[in-house]
Amino acid sequence: MSTSAMHVAKTGLDAQQMRIQVISNNLANVNTTGFKRDRANFESLLYQVWRPAGAQTSEATEASTASAIGTGVRMVSTEKMYTQGTLQMTGNALDLAVDGQGFFQVLLPDGSMGYTRNGTFSQNAEGLLTTASGYFVQPEIQIPADALSVTVSADGIVSVVQPGQVEPAEIGQLTLANFANPRGLQPVGETFLVETAASGPPVVGEPLADGAGKLVQGALEASNVNVVQELVAMIEAQRAYEVNSRSISASDEMMRYLSNKL
Repeated sequence: MSTSAMHVAKTGLDAQQMRIQVISNNLANVNTTGFKRDRANFESLLYQVWRPAGAQTSEATEASTASAIGTGVRMVSTEKMYTQGTLQMTGNALDLAVDGQGFFQVLLPDGSMGYTRNGTFSQNAEGLLTTASGYFVQPEIQIPADALSVTVSADGIVSVVQPGQVEPAEIGQLTLANFANPRGLQPVGETFLVETAASGPPVVGEPLADGAGKLVQGALEASNVNVVQELVAMIEAQRAYEVNSRSISASDEMMRYLSNKL
């Protein structure tokens, strides 16, 4: 039984170690634009049932509860928490933030589509709107070389003012992607997520349409990591880890006592 107790405690150690890793990643990305905090979800392992509830205890009676012993815990999933991050004004015309639901669409180097809340955009030598890594924002927006100013409306219309013009000229329309289950998206780094079978296909539309959020020009969405909340969770995980390690020590002492007395 002591070896079984050690195994159960070890699963607790592994679970808390993984939880600490998730918390550490959240804290490491506290200043990452558009980052969404992760949460680790756990579930109990199978139970060893010695006597099921309802088992016959005598000719006229049945057990009202089961005799079952748990075998530990495991991490079943991690999920992104898509609460809105604070909007920080930058004054940069090509910095964009989504206030509400929706993701920017970016063409990744492997040809797949990436989705992100990080609106730190710039333009390349051809005037195409890109991410900081040079990936092309979709749909493609090309800013004329002689543009005096760039304006992005709340519903995604991109306009520029060129020399000799009074009225701004529309050069494109930014769209946002929404998903039936955004927590099913798979994070791949660089604040990008990709579509999976669990997320469902993207529903692409204009900002402010069909529940999508609005675009805010000259602003960036900060990480939604709450440092105080993460530190409290870290202390809790650390204490749980210590308790599980003490369970292993107690089991070891019991086995040592038994071996010395026999």
